[in-house]
Formats: sequence, structure tokens, C-alpha cells
Amino acid sequence: MKTLIRVVTCGSVDDGKSTLLGRLLSETDSLPSDQVEAARHTRRPGSAVPVGEIDFSLVTDGLEAERDQGITIDVAYRHLYLPSGRRAILADAPGHEQYTRNMAVAASTADVAILLADAVRGTRAQTHRHLTVCALMGVRHIILAVNKMDGVDYDQAVFDDIAAEVRASAARHDIVDVIEIPVSALGGANVTAPSPELAWFTGPTLLAALDGLVVETPAAEGLRLPVQTIIRATDFRGYGGVVATGTVRPGDPVKVSDSGQTAIVRRLVGLSGDDPVEYDEVAAGQSVALELDRDIDITRGDVLASPADSSTPADRYAAELVWLGEEPLAHGRSYVLRVGPLEVPATVTRIRHRLDVTTGAELAARDLRMNDVGWVEIATNRAIPLDSYQRSKETGGFVLCDRVTGDTLAAGLTRFALRRSANVTEHDFQVDRESRETLNGHSGQVLWFTGLSGSGKSTIANQVESQLFSLGIRSYILDGDSVRHGLSKDLGFTPEDRAENVRRVAEVANLMVDAGLVVLVCLVSPFRGDRRTARSLFGEADFLEVFVDTPLEVCIARDPKGLYAKSAAGNLPNMSGVGQDYEPPTHPDLRLDGVAPVADSVSAVLAKLGLADG
Repeated sequence: MKTLIRVVTCGSVDDGKSTLLGRLLSETDSLPSDQVEAARHTRRPGSAVPVGEIDFSLVTDGLEAERDQGITIDVAYRHLYLPSGRRAILADAPGHEQYTRNMAVAASTADVAILLADAVRGTRAQTHRHLTVCALMGVRHIILAVNKMDGVDYDQAVFDDIAAEVRASAARHDIVDVIEIPVSALGGANVTAPSPELAWFTGPTLLAALDGLVVETPAAEGLRLPVQTIIRATDFRGYGGVVATGTVRPGDPVKVSDSGQTAIVRRLVGLSGDDPVEYDEVAAGQSVALELDRDIDITRGDVLASPADSSTPADRYAAELVWLGEEPLAHGRSYVLRVGPLEVPATVTRIRHRLDVTTGAELAARDLRMNDVGWVEIATNRAIPLDSYQRSKETGGFVLCDRVTGDTLAAGLTRFALRRSANVTEHDFQVDRESRETLNGHSGQVLWFTGLSGSGKSTIANQVESQLFSLGIRSYILDGDSVRHGLSKDLGFTPEDRAENVRRVAEVANLMVDAGLVVLVCLVSPFRGDRRTARSLFGEADFLEVFVDTPLEVCIARDPKGLYAKSAAGNLPNMSGVGQDYEPPTHPDLRLDGVAPVADSVSAVLAKLGLADG
């Protein structure tokens, strides 16, 4: 049984989490006396607690903004000393929907969750969302604290109804260990001691339930050690990291999951203060540097594993996501997938469904919005070894980040590798790109024309191709309207569909460049993120972003397809530049003046390609 318990408290905003934790910590003497005294005299605006009495809600609020707003924003961690001598680390997670990302971080390391529900208002969507996130993060012990029982005159029927609802929701997530306790955090009933008002309840107090909780340490599994650093010194080369699962000893064989290479552990080295020390065994959670019996190719991000229990690298995975970004998830858009020290570009290729966190229903979805939970399929740009999250949080949990800002957009939990990943193998053909370019007499390249509808993209590209043709250069135009008659006929003009359209066209253009062609892509492609995703498929010299910079009023006046007129009439809500944003390139490879003569633009493009205007 664990002597240290990690606890996350969660639930909807204003359910009384901070007050409950404050009382629990204060009545177990787990707080410094000066902190308790400060809570006697400090008050939030509008607080109903008389000065001189302890306002328990202030104990765990660490940010000044939290005191001002009366909500928890950050995750506050406190130590709780239990009557048995065991110790618990309490994480007070934010209740507001906007800060679900903070709550997910706290739940990812928790053994047990104290889930609050307001007896007066009942369960709410955020109550079920937090329960869902706890289940996804592997929390299997739930203590349901039905708080504010004083607000319903300690009515047992109210408690029973809420307990039954949460128990049913937990069962959908295969959580069977649910302890339901009625409490009043404000009055102290059933928090650390029984209360006569709750004489009908024969279960434990909240403190007793925590103290008696049996959290078994999982049995040792096969070794997983993500390599965080390569350590080089005189007569020493070690591979440093934190053991995620299992144990390792000198003499054990290890395997690099990515490459399949194997070696024997010669010794295990760590630090005791500033002095090196050798270990006979290292277990999960400990830092160590492994010295092997031979040199093999190992880099940062590789995973060292037991040969008999190693994960097989794959580039397609099924996963569950908690979407945390303010902008919706767009399938087809490229992100950075980070798991431990490993970073790889990744694309969400399919959204299977979105989960209704209240009912558990699986809903059809084309996108995921902030705080949505969904089942998705992810493709990485190379095969990587991911475990299922159930097997190892450290090597199965990941985050998706924005490729430019680095902002975390989603918390992901790997479920399994897709079979198609193992069944698709790239073939090496004899005739390669270099051979085709030699035959053609020129290099392959893509010119990505972007600009508003009516800016002149297709007109300029058409004249450029005519010049290329006259020079004997093999080329092809991928025009937005043309591809939407076939390749993308199933897509609309929402931001998510536009992202998928850009992805499809970029993949086709990439194949054409491999064939040695000069490809002229003419797409509005209004979002910088989508254009960055397209560029990422190509070598640095293979992609030129050409911005046809034409003022909106000129495009509206031209309106060659009548689209602006339809938008003005309310029949085209997703028109770029009018009903939907257009994000112009900040640093295009070539900027063309859309109101200048077409011949001038053609000459500028040819000059950029190093060709004379023929």
C-alpha cells in the first residue's frame, strides 16, 4: 500500500473545493500557524465569513487574481498529514471551464480524485467533464463529496440522487471504486469528524476515507527509459533519463525501441551531491545514466526498453484528446507531438467522434473545440514507439503543440497503434526524383500563390506557366476551383475544411515535385498555419510562397466569380476577407502587386526562378 497518496480535488466552479481543502488542512494541523492566522483576517470582496473566523477558501489560493475573482485559476499543491502517519499531496484544481487544462495536468499524476458536487445545484457539465478527464488520465479511485448539504437541510434524498447520477457516469468510464460522502465544507460536517445532522449516513468522514484508501503500487513492468541526454566524459559515454516503468540492473539487456539495436548494461551511474555513485538497481521514478557494453546509435528521445517487452514503432495511432486550445482542432493541420524528450511533427488525420461528457454518448464531429474530449487518429512524420497510456503514462501520454508558438493545444492519451501503420511500407523505386529532374533538364519546385479571391492568382499563374512551357519546363497548375471539382469535392469552406483542402493539395503537389515538375498552386489558403503545414512537406529550396497582394476593395470590384456579391447577400458566410479572416503572409518569398500589370508580375516570378522573361 502506498505511503504517499496524490490527490486531485475537482468539480465545477463555486462547488467549494478551496473551502473543503482549507478546512481539511487546518483541522489536521497541516498548515503553518501564520497562514491560518492570515485566513482569519484577510477577506475577499463580498465574503460572508466574519473577520476573526477562518476563511478556509483562502488557504489554497496562491494567485492574487484568484482572491479578486473568488475562483481558483492555478493548481495549488499542499501536504496533508493523515492520522495513520501517511502523507497526501493535495492538488486544488481549477473549477472554471476555461482552466480545464490546469485540472488535466493535476489529474495526470493523481492516485485518487475528490470530486465535489453542489447539493443545492446538483451536478453540472463541468462535474462530468472533470470525472471524464480523471478517467482518461488513469485515476481509478473517486471520492464523491456532495458539498453544501447544509443548504438542503441535510436531506438524504438529495444526496442519494446525486450519488446515483455520478456512480452511473463513473461506470461508463469503468471506474468502480467510488466512495460517496455527504459533507458541509463551510460548517465542517463530515469533513474530519461525523456530524449529528448527518446521523443517517453510516459511511466514513472525508478524512477517514482518504486515510483508509488502498492504492496499490502497480507491479513492476518491463523497462521504459526515455533518453533525455547523452553524457560524454573521459572514458565514459552514458545515456541519461528517468526510469518510467520497470527496473534495470547491471548485466540486463536493453533494446532501443526505435531502431531495434540491443546492448548490455555495464553499469548504472548517478550523483550523490556532486559525487558520482554506482547503483546495483534503479526503479521507476529514479534518474540514472546507463553505460552500455558497446557503442550503438542512441539519440535524445529514444526509448530504452526490455527486449522481451518493447513497443513497436508506428506512424499511425488511435488516441483520445482533451482539446485545450482556443482555436478548434482542424484535422489535416500539422502540430508538434511531444512525449517526454521526443518531438515529432504530427497531423490529426481523422476525428472519429466527440464525447458527450454528461451522457457518455459518442457524437459525430468535424472538429474539437476548447475542453472537448474526442477520439482521433494521428499520423506522425516518422515511426515512433508509443505505449498505450494504460500501460505507461510517461511513454503513452503526449501533448500537441503549435508549431510556431509552442503553445500546448491538447493533452493526448495513446490507445493503440493502428494496424495500417504496420501494413504500409514505402518502396524504394529505381527511378527517383534526381533521375526525373535529369531527364527533364530542370528541378522540381512548387510556387504557392496565395491571396484573396479575385486577387489575380490564377491569371498570373496561367501566364507564368505559358512562359515556362515556351522554355521547355514541365509544369502543372493546381487551381482551387479545379481541385474542388474532384479531389476536394466533399469539402466546404469552414476553417477545418480549408485546412484539409490545403493538406490534400500540398500532398499532391509534393508528389508532382517528386516527379520533377514545377507546380503552380493557386489557393486562397487564408490561414498562415495551413500554409506553414504545406511548406513543411517540402525542402527549403522547393517551396516558394507567392503573395498576390491586392486590396480587398479591388477584389470586390473585380468579383470575377460573383462571390463577393453572394457574400453581401448573405449567401456565402465563409468568404475570405469578408465573412472569414484572411491572414496575409508576414514574410512571403515573393510579394506581387495585384493591381500592377500582369506582365510585371510574371517577370518577377520568372526572375525569382532565375529565368529570363521569354
